[in-house]
Amino acid sequence: MRRAWACAALLAAASAHADTIRWVAQEMPPHFSFHEGHAPRSLAELGHGEVDGYLRVLLPRMPQFQHEFVEASTARYEALSRSGQTLCSALHVRTPARAEWLYFSHLYPPLISREIHVVVRRDALPRLTQGRPADGRVALADLLKRRDLSLLLARDRAFGPQLDKALAAEVVPRLAVGAQSSTQLLDMLRAGRMDYTLEYPSIVDDYLKRIGAPGALVALPVSEGRSTLLATVSCSRTPDGRRYIEAIDAAVRALAQEPDRAAWVREWRGERASPDDIKRLNTYMDERARGGPRIE
Repeated sequence: MRRAWACAALLAAASAHADTIRWVAQEMPPHFSFHEGHAPRSLAELGHGEVDGYLRVLLPRMPQFQHEFVEASTARYEALSRSGQTLCSALHVRTPARAEWLYFSHLYPPLISREIHVVVRRDALPRLTQGRPADGRVALADLLKRRDLSLLLARDRAFGPQLDKALAAEVVPRLAVGAQSSTQLLDMLRAGRMDYTLEYPSIVDDYLKRIGAPGALVALPVSEGRSTLLATVSCSRTPDGRRYIEAIDAAVRALAQEPDRAAWVREWRGERASPDDIKRLNTYMDERARGGPRIE
């Protein structure tokens, strides 16, 4: 009898584990913020940024699962996935290399806040803006050819097809960083370790507010940064990962079909959404509501 109870307990624990989705957490405020210095320990500790705020809306609509958040760099996400463990992430864009070890689906259309910018110290701004075109954008491909300027990026970070293509054409130093990569790189930029880096302007704004140095860094729009990428969700390419990505995709479609879409959009974006963002979001959600699964 004792052995039977022990077996039952083990089976219950395994079942509970199988029904828990472990989400990769990386500190990228305001897109994804840690709670009091650590990854969220519950849905209640999720922030209200673009990514964690969306998860705050989406995950309660998946009552068949528990959700945990694991602080992990991109390198660790890959290593754990390749070893057979299962994690999911709403922080990673799809690349051909990642598709070898991840399943992907998508969540929402590109928002204004998702456009990558070149970030530079204000005192170095004149050097980068020589010959800047009339539309106010800088061409990353031109910056990369300049040997008087240094760029440093996180080792495992992808920026989307156009930017990644430009970066692949040059030798760009990459730094191994942890789950707080944005803060690390911006700290190094302020310290003069490089002349510029690439980041979302909202992340730069939040960083400058936190350190009390408004205006110390400037974010410039990039010609190649006009992104058409959808915000993606990924899960390890394992049997559980396939089950999770299917459930997430179904939850997104159910969310798109809810009659009071404006209510959850307000819960997610608050007053931050621009009219163009709302228009793109409604067009995308109309299509998702009518369509079937979108899993790669």
